[in-house]
Amino acid sequence: MSVAVVTDSTHYLPRELVADRGIHEVSLYVTRGASAERELEITDLDAFYAGLRDQQDLPSTSQPSPGDFLAVYEPLLAAGHDIVSIHLAGGISGTYEGARQAAEIAVENAGGPGRIEVVDSRLACGALGYPVLAAAAVANAGGDLDAAVRRANDVIANMQRKFVFAVDTLEYLRRGGRIGSAQAWIGGALKIKPILTLDGEITPIEKVRTSRRAFDRMIAVAEALKADGKDCWCVQHIQAPDEAQRLADASEAIIGTPPLFISEIGPVIGAHVGPGLLGVGGVPAAMLQG
Repeated sequence: MSVAVVTDSTHYLPRELVADRGIHEVSLYVTRGASAERELEITDLDAFYAGLRDQQDLPSTSQPSPGDFLAVYEPLLAAGHDIVSIHLAGGISGTYEGARQAAEIAVENAGGPGRIEVVDSRLACGALGYPVLAAAAVANAGGDLDAAVRRANDVIANMQRKFVFAVDTLEYLRRGGRIGSAQAWIGGALKIKPILTLDGEITPIEKVRTSRRAFDRMIAVAEALKADGKDCWCVQHIQAPDEAQRLADASEAIIGTPPLFISEIGPVIGAHVGPGLLGVGGVPAAMLQG
């Protein structure tokens, strides 16, 4: 059976890359006031983040409904596909658990040979995008479900604690309740520039005092990528396109390959970390080949 790859909307891969790889998506939700919107339908990020800066109460976010998952899974099973479904870290969202439960229902309802394997990436944003792309590469090359799952898990292990990002403040993470073990930095640390990663939950790495130091720390990440042979890399940001391009240019000079993509992080994750994020990470290019 051919393999279909499903993920959720928090990878923030470029839309053309998602379409080209044949990746299927289930959207998370953002609620502002009384209005709940699918993240994939919020396309004006400048307006969203401008509103975020002005709001006293942060938007809330929520996982897809069981029906959202079934609407993707059931047609794929009916078309004869096995499915690997790779999702946002279960430590910060119920999306993985919702996908797992929906997968059981979908397979039972289908009553056929199709299988669904649901994977907790322990990651988010571009770091989530990499195991998704890796599984898609295996699937598009004719690999079976087990091979696609193995490759996704190999990339997750390679990526853990290696996709690093700097944020302007911990205030949004504190207010949104997603601060994880960075809670220890709350207090005077709200005036620093935290360097963080995601390994199941938000995990602190280092504290710096200025934006320049934070940028230098991202350059050090690029140097580590080069040393580790991770030549398939990306840059992500929130409302910092100039800084993202500057980081991409500097990193390309270090690593020797252009970025796979530069993209902006969307509303679900953005509502919890706030404007000003800058991040970089990657894996060896061979891991994204079929």
